[in-house]
Amino acid sequence: MSAQQDLVTARRSMYCGQVRPEHIGQTILLKGWVRHRRDHGGLIFIDLIDREGHCQVVLNPQEMDPEHFEQAHDLRDEFVLAVEGEVRRRPEGTANPNYATGEVELKVTRWEVLNKSEVTPFKLDEFYNISEEIRLRYRYLDLRRPEMQRAMRMRSGLYRVIRDYMHGRGFIETETPFLTRSTPEGARDFLTPSRIQKGCFYALPQSPQLFKQLLMVAGHDKYFQIVKCFRDEDLRANRQPEFTQLDLEMSFITPEDIYELIEGLLVRAYKELKGIDIPAPFPRMKYDDAMLKYGSDAPDLRYGMEISELSEAVRASDFKVFKSILEGGGVVRGFAVPGGGAKYSNTQLKPDGDLFVAAQKFGAKGLAWFRAVGPADADNAGLESSIVKFFTKETLAALRAQTGAQQGDLILIVADAEGVAADVLGRLRAKLAADLGLIDKEKLAFTWIVDFPLVEWNPKEKRWEPKHHPFTAPRYEDLDKLESDIGKVYAQAYDVVLNGQEIGGGSIRIHRRDIQERVFHAIGISQEEAERKFRFLLEGLSFGAPPHGGLAMGIDRMMMLLLGFDSIRDVIAFPKTQTGACLLTDSPAPVDPAQLEELGIQVVAEDEEKV
Repeated sequence: MSAQQDLVTARRSMYCGQVRPEHIGQTILLKGWVRHRRDHGGLIFIDLIDREGHCQVVLNPQEMDPEHFEQAHDLRDEFVLAVEGEVRRRPEGTANPNYATGEVELKVTRWEVLNKSEVTPFKLDEFYNISEEIRLRYRYLDLRRPEMQRAMRMRSGLYRVIRDYMHGRGFIETETPFLTRSTPEGARDFLTPSRIQKGCFYALPQSPQLFKQLLMVAGHDKYFQIVKCFRDEDLRANRQPEFTQLDLEMSFITPEDIYELIEGLLVRAYKELKGIDIPAPFPRMKYDDAMLKYGSDAPDLRYGMEISELSEAVRASDFKVFKSILEGGGVVRGFAVPGGGAKYSNTQLKPDGDLFVAAQKFGAKGLAWFRAVGPADADNAGLESSIVKFFTKETLAALRAQTGAQQGDLILIVADAEGVAADVLGRLRAKLAADLGLIDKEKLAFTWIVDFPLVEWNPKEKRWEPKHHPFTAPRYEDLDKLESDIGKVYAQAYDVVLNGQEIGGGSIRIHRRDIQERVFHAIGISQEEAERKFRFLLEGLSFGAPPHGGLAMGIDRMMMLLLGFDSIRDVIAFPKTQTGACLLTDSPAPVDPAQLEELGIQVVAEDEEKV
């Protein structure tokens, strides 16, 4: 075996990014990728990189075989290289304080190309304006970038923190099945056909919900797992068809136990992974208050612009739009935009203007506005608007007082059905905060949202649907309303929210069969359907099921927020696009007809479906 071949099989001494001044004088072997090659005055400098960082290596024709040195001129970016030599201090004035290895370099005596590389579709050190499509098509190269390396390592670190914390709190890590039956949990299932029982299907789990409840029946008391889940739903920047969550369940608890557990985990994660101390306990907010003040059940508390209920203030006005909405059972709500009076012109507020159009895109029929141009004690309460003539001075004063508008602010108002008004104003609030730079991106605003409604009305289906899932326990004081007025029943449910993103949600579960059957009946699941779909759960609840509850926390979304990224695709090693496609493997893809025949499946072509 030649000396060069020895480099191929020899064990590396350390990672490239681990070389330090204490190694000066040592002969070491490094292996990694060429990120840069620079020819300077007869010397060749190479930045050799691996997952831990980079080390500068120097090839000198005076210190190695001249012929072998000449071959180094053929080295290109991303070649895989093994280099051996002596660690030395960089010459005076050439140290680079931006790198942990910036004080040293490797004087190479031997080197060998372990593999060549084609010209990459994008430069890994000049990452500007590269489309996500190209990044995902060549994901193995994208993951080689230092930013993505750090993201994947922090994700691994989060797993470590979670497992250490949960094991330390007495939890048992237990795996649940991936092949199960289809049950309604709020989204479409991914189905897997059975070859042995043709015409029957497994479903990939949307969550381990029912299994973890049965583990409580089994006496596990404290369960957790870091688990893949699957939902066949429309995708957004913070959603994927397959995602990872921390799933947990506990017996004999109250919501307070969940709050304390999750707050402790998040405090520890931010401290260990980011070096940030976050205060606990987190504030709590009722669902109804969140929808009123912020137009969202996942409010971003890093900025103000709280929404105010203005219905009573304007009820006596002569403005027909407001009067008709209120007479129809709707609401009038609005908020003040700090400094918005000067930043938004009348043109932007007209029906074809930017703000008006944005409100319409969010679902509003219209957008009313008032500009605070003077002090509150001036004529018309210091407000001006194209509709100011329809309001008395007292009404205008009430509008200004209730929105808290200061001189120079802009008041925006939406009149519509309660749900529409809340959603439009919540989205408009978020848009304006981003547009006006009102968001403190260094701030971490955690909160718990509690006291969710048990159900919500589906106008298309004309029926009540679970707000979370049908296994959520109603508040005990609301049990007598299940049959008579289920729309006013509140749930023992809770979400933990960070900066306008729900990062986890859960509830106390129904642990009695009779109550579970009553909830099924109230949401339109017949006894026959309940037995067919949930026989195993109902039977389990009949055999001494303890009171229990739990939570699931989205790992992908949590990582996105930890790293300050805009998309969860940047924190998943091999994500799907917004159409659910994997550009790396070109999936989903057709399969061999023989496979379909074996499964007893016939595929209907798309054009046949349209006939």
